[in-house]
Amino acid sequence: MLSSVLRSGQAVAVNVEIMRAFVRLRQMLLSNAELADKLHALERKYDGQFKVVFDALRQLTQPPEKARRSIGFQ
Repeated sequence: MLSSVLRSGQAVAVNVEIMRAFVRLRQMLLSNAELADKLHALERKYDGQFKVVFDALRQLTQPPEKARRSIGFQ
């Protein structure tokens, strides 16, 4: 927010880069959504024949779970 209020050249450059980062983030989210939709369509069409492949793809597209540290004394 501060970069949009300030009028220095550096503040303007930072503001432009922030906007570009949000545009790239939106594009990545849309491309992943399109990929997920295509995968679901293929899964519905060929589910019986390629169940193993679709299970592997589903595991690869899910984010990895973070290892949780145990709380308390060891």
